[in-house]
Amino acid sequence: MAALKLAIGNKNYSSWSMRPWLALRANDIPFVETLIPLYTDDPADKAQILSFSRAGKVPVLVDGDVTVWDSLAIIEYVAERYPEAKLWPDDVAARAHARSVCAEMHSGFVALRNECGMNLHRPIRAVALSADAKANIARIEEIWRECRTRYGAQGPFLFGRFGAADAMYAPVVHRFRTYAIEVAPDTRAYMETVMALPAFQEWTRDGLAETLVIAKFEDA
Repeated sequence: MAALKLAIGNKNYSSWSMRPWLALRANDIPFVETLIPLYTDDPADKAQILSFSRAGKVPVLVDGDVTVWDSLAIIEYVAERYPEAKLWPDDVAARAHARSVCAEMHSGFVALRNECGMNLHRPIRAVALSADAKANIARIEEIWRECRTRYGAQGPFLFGRFGAADAMYAPVVHRFRTYAIEVAPDTRAYMETVMALPAFQEWTRDGLAETLVIAKFEDA
């Protein structure tokens, strides 16, 4: 069986690439990684992205003749391809809950994304946040608290074991840390659980080792 191929962007900046990468790596699912620098204005980089998907964006997963683009779609595909990884909870109600919070992350929290972009190199310091961004933070804390309250007896992650929901929210852990966002003790405890994950630490080390600087992401 040929290994999966995953095309991703810069680990320092690409939160969308981080999500499916973590879902694969944390579950020891073998894949070949291709890192394509983003926003370089180099036609070769753009051409390489287009060679994976005509959507022109990363991440992209290639599995033989199957190509999947979009972070959540990739995670869904991997969950079906590798059911033993149990990226979704077994229980129907818990699985619906997990899919709902993943979809909310996928489509929401625009203010937080815009005001607290992912940048692992950035010195830790707070910024003034809009009311919308603060509301995003409160909602994320609410989601995490509810999941941990309901499923905490099954393990330390949102639905017990590490799964799709944790992969989808992992970049938020970096955002909360990098922008010195004040959070409740239970939020901090969950962040520490994610940050202790070997796959999370590997991505972070790789991102910090990158030298490419994208000026427009360095202003915040």
